[in-house]
Amino acid sequence: MNLMKTTFLLTALTLLLLFVGKAIGGNGGMMMALIMAGVMNLVSYWFSDKIVLKMYGAREVTEAEAPRLYRITNQLAMKAMLPMPKVYIIPGMSPNAFATGRNPQHAAVAATEGILSMLNDEELEGVMAHELAHVGNRDILISSVVATIAGAISYLAHMAQWAAMFGGGRDRDEEGGSPFVMIAMAIVAPIAAMLIQMAISRSREYQADAYGSRICRKPLALASALKKLHMGVAAIPMHANSATAHMFIVSPLTGGGLMSLFSTHPPMEERVARLEELSRQIF
Repeated sequence: MNLMKTTFLLTALTLLLLFVGKAIGGNGGMMMALIMAGVMNLVSYWFSDKIVLKMYGAREVTEAEAPRLYRITNQLAMKAMLPMPKVYIIPGMSPNAFATGRNPQHAAVAATEGILSMLNDEELEGVMAHELAHVGNRDILISSVVATIAGAISYLAHMAQWAAMFGGGRDRDEEGGSPFVMIAMAIVAPIAAMLIQMAISRSREYQADAYGSRICRKPLALASALKKLHMGVAAIPMHANSATAHMFIVSPLTGGGLMSLFSTHPPMEERVARLEELSRQIF
């Protein structure tokens, strides 16, 4: 179900990109949108992991430097029949973790100093199993593609807004050439792209929770870890970039009320409830 939902949402996001491109420049604009997304995805595919690790000051560690984290990750990778990823530690006491890399052969997992001091071994196993599930499901590649297309839509919508304001764009008698249509599109398209991006991220988080639980066979330990991390991030916020917030196991961005509706992560209560139900079903 999650795979079907992701496929549907990716298709919707791509169609939205084509619509925006066509509204700005007709068939030529649609082709420009596809080329732009292709170039951005190529760059993201090869360099996104290096960029995000450097962004958070992550340092690669050896087994001798971080024996507990390295041992747990290695054992889980063998259980999941995945190559051993590179292991990184992020400085800072805000508890969190993420995985990155274009495929399982070029993957990395990163954990903050805070998460290592907060969780016991079983809870840490649950977290790292969740991250390895992202690796096995190639979620990082999907997230990169989604973020790139959403970014291209926002960029094109911004172009449309300026074109409408200064009288640019296609002839008025062509469909979509009206400046009012272009301004409306410039407002609505980025919001729609953001909502689709969030829906995909939430779907992949549920799937990683379920798959990770099967890897470590400890869904209740993962549920316990999520509850601790949720409280820990609220107590010690991380200075995180909103563009990379979806990569972390729990959102590093604080904020409730209306902000929670626009979170890239599912509600914590729902994630915990699903893990508890999974524990009753299979263990």
